Amino acid sequence: MNLVCMLVLTLMKLHQSPVVASPLRIQPSQLPIGLSEADQKFAEEYLQHFYGYQPKSDRQKRAADYNEDLDWTTGLCDKVKEMQRFFGLPPDGELNKETLAVMKKPRCGLSDVEPYGSTFRWTKQTVSYRIARINLPFPATKIHKVIKGALNLWSSVSLIKFHKRKRREADIVIAFVSSEHGDRAPFDGKGGILAHAYLPGSGIGGDVHFDTAEEWNLNFTGISLLVVAAHEFGHALGLSHSSDPGSIMYPAYNFAPNFELQLSFDDVKNIQRLYGINSNFPSLLLKKPPPRTPDKCDPDLSFDAVTELQQEVVFFKDRFMWRKHPNFVKTSITLISSLWSDSVPSYLDAVYENGEKNLILFFKGDQYWKLQQLILQEGFPRNISDLGFPNRIKSVDAALHFRNNRYTVFFTGHECWRYNEQQGVMDGSSMLIEQQWPGIPFPVDAAIFYEGFVNFFQGNKQYKYDFVQNRVVSVSSANGLLDCKMEKSNDDTL
Repeated sequence: MNLVCMLVLTLMKLHQSPVVASPLRIQPSQLPIGLSEADQKFAEEYLQHFYGYQPKSDRQKRAADYNEDLDWTTGLCDKVKEMQRFFGLPPDGELNKETLAVMKKPRCGLSDVEPYGSTFRWTKQTVSYRIARINLPFPATKIHKVIKGALNLWSSVSLIKFHKRKRREADIVIAFVSSEHGDRAPFDGKGGILAHAYLPGSGIGGDVHFDTAEEWNLNFTGISLLVVAAHEFGHALGLSHSSDPGSIMYPAYNFAPNFELQLSFDDVKNIQRLYGINSNFPSLLLKKPPPRTPDKCDPDLSFDAVTELQQEVVFFKDRFMWRKHPNFVKTSITLISSLWSDSVPSYLDAVYENGEKNLILFFKGDQYWKLQQLILQEGFPRNISDLGFPNRIKSVDAALHFRNNRYTVFFTGHECWRYNEQQGVMDGSSMLIEQQWPGIPFPVDAAIFYEGFVNFFQGNKQYKYDFVQNRVVSVSSANGLLDCKMEKSNDDTL
């Protein structure tokens, strides 16, 4: 058994309380330091609801304690690992702040581990739907517009069609309900579970329920009704949850304000497997192809930023990131927001960690964000001019931190700047990159001090630089540190 699991879960057993058979409640809250009894209970309920964890009876638990039988703790630890792998977290089985934070994100109420595949699908080409006209959060005309828009996302790429009914029974009944609403899947109030849907079938099959306790929005601020509806209709058509963080079928709500909603490559591929390809799709594909989640094995992959983060190396791309941990073989993709919530923007320019002060700084455009213990510091974001940049500098290309020397080198265009972390000032004026770092092309995309060398990234290339000899010692693919085997998928086309 994993030693970390044994230590963490032995501690959990000391605070053990029985899991009550009450509805799962997922409420966002400030995470306490360490593992509290409330966190342990919450995690058990979450894993029971979404990952099939089945806690043993109290009698079995007591027997396990006396016999030093760790089967129960092993089972829980394995479920934590399964959840961590699904969300691209380091799978150490530890209920740490990061894992609990992901668990507490608003999400869909369906399980993450039930494969649906082609088992559940409508056998008809046209599916009817009806909106129950009670408890609507907006006027009926606006609700109809949102629902139609969400359904059109799926019908525009596949052969499935939708027909609206007003009073007659329909295949998909859409309702806004709260708490216990007659389907043995009660909602939990504001936050947590946003909505749920049922797979295609008779009776309740295909129906979609939204929690009226949520503060729904018609635009892309807060919790967007359109985004959640598109996700739930995916279930109503037979799709399961996807571990691809770029997919609409990703279980956690992961859309930043003003995000342009599109079906991802993964979504399109899966719905077309169930219902075929819309004849208009080829022209749609030429005009606006579905976005692909970045692939760490893409030979043309480039990075927005790269930084150390305690024991890890983190690679940023668009709204995604990879976390390379020395103790784990696989480096999985996840969302930037999965670790830093909405405190940090996507499409970053530079990132670096000041380990001595336990700070991490993010740069985008002329602003920067400073976080400590995953919490945005008061007064941020601020303008980069506060760091000593002249007004002519509008953004930072890369940041290279030397923790032992307590300074950071910023790269802007063909220049670089040395920032004194102790005094909080720039050390003199700018210097030319070609003079200070001969052989390094500019502008630089990202830079990191790693295993005794400075690694610079530009486009799909990585330059390993020996700053003692003051020269480039090797050039390789930008994704070389991601341990990619360059395996090409057999199913990468639409």
